[in-house]
Amino acid sequence: MRTQVKAFIVGVVTTLGFVATGTRGQTAADAAPAVEPFAAPRTSWGDPDLQGIWDYRTITPMERRPELGERAFYTDEEIAQLEGRAARRMEQPPDENTPANLVHAEYLTDPGRFLDESRRTSLIVDPPNGRMPELTAAAKERQAQARATAPAARLGGRADSYTDRTLLERCITRGSAGAPLPTLYNNNIRIIQAPGYVAIVHEMVHDTRIVQLDGSPFSNVRSYMGESRGRWEGDTLVVETRNFNGKAPYRGAGANLRVTERYTRAAPDKVDFKITFEDDTYWIQPWTAAYSMRPAEGELYEYACHEGNYGLRNILENARDEERKAAAEARR
Repeated sequence: MRTQVKAFIVGVVTTLGFVATGTRGQTAADAAPAVEPFAAPRTSWGDPDLQGIWDYRTITPMERRPELGERAFYTDEEIAQLEGRAARRMEQPPDENTPANLVHAEYLTDPGRFLDESRRTSLIVDPPNGRMPELTAAAKERQAQARATAPAARLGGRADSYTDRTLLERCITRGSAGAPLPTLYNNNIRIIQAPGYVAIVHEMVHDTRIVQLDGSPFSNVRSYMGESRGRWEGDTLVVETRNFNGKAPYRGAGANLRVTERYTRAAPDKVDFKITFEDDTYWIQPWTAAYSMRPAEGELYEYACHEGNYGLRNILENARDEERKAAAEARR
């Protein structure tokens, strides 16, 4: 009897063990294979390797459209419509009904054809409403005074001298707080690293920033693109930029602007990018945008702006023609 009971117990235990083992094996076989966390490649001196040419084109707007309210993400249908329209614009010439003033913005530019992979309705992720923060009372007052005292300008802006035109038209700098912010074309940067330094080369207007990583303090030297200092936080390169000279303001924020960029190699073919703007003399709070960069399709193009800058000459020449025409009509 005891032998039979013992045999029964052994059989039950063996069966349960077989079932348990079989179930575990079946679950493991059916489950998706474990994904190894991405390990950022390293330079020969041990820093995370961000080097390469990175493309940050996107048709995701910086700010959320007001009609979307608090909705943070696009639907599949909206994505298909927006990306389909962008593809047609890139692949087909404008039709005869396209207004002349939209031909350049719509068909002679390359902002991309895809939304950011986040599917967000804005690049701005903070504030949560996806829109720029409100201006401070002092900034609003400065804007009102500037509008009230601004001299009358011809259609297209003043053109008494080349100094009336923007720094971008004059091939000096794009400005944009020195950061890779999506624009109508040339949305590429090259990142080059050396021990203690990172260089960020912008295809747009040939701007290049040299970022020190050795803990050097900020100086008192101001420039169009400010002064950048960097550090590593884990695998993320953090770049802080201050000391702007205020002559190339970004959306109105100038000499008091502080910008913090974060670059993280998230995959072999992706760099996650986040940027925060702070200026308590201009916005009531900081704001942050985020998007991803992909490997560029080729090398950077030379931005030979001065060599071929006939546009600036033509702007001034046309302004003189208008003045001569107006003077001739006044003499009649």
